[in-house]
Amino acid sequence: HKAGAKSVLGSLWSVGDQNTLGLMSGFYASLRTAPIKAEALRQAQLAMLHGEVRFDGSDIVLGDDSRYPLDETTLANFQGQSDLTHPFAWSAFTMIGSPW
Repeated sequence: HKAGAKSVLGSLWSVGDQNTLGLMSGFYASLRTAPIKAEALRQAQLAMLHGEVRFDGSDIVLGDDSRYPLDETTLANFQGQSDLTHPFAWSAFTMIGSPW
């Protein structure tokens, strides 16, 4: 709050980098059209649950089939990609503060 942030997106437990990357990619994509941040988070979580946010080769792919390439360092850290549909990958994230 001292920094002026009206809301914070956090996780309730430690979540792997690949899961966080998937969630944040979906969140920022949803934020373009969602009326409030809390709704953008919900849409991102549902997209992960339904397999609409996924890793494909060297890219992360969102539900609208937009692809974002991952750099070599990120790819090296993501050996054995996780299942982003599993609730552990997306359910820890929550919006704290103002949902707008």
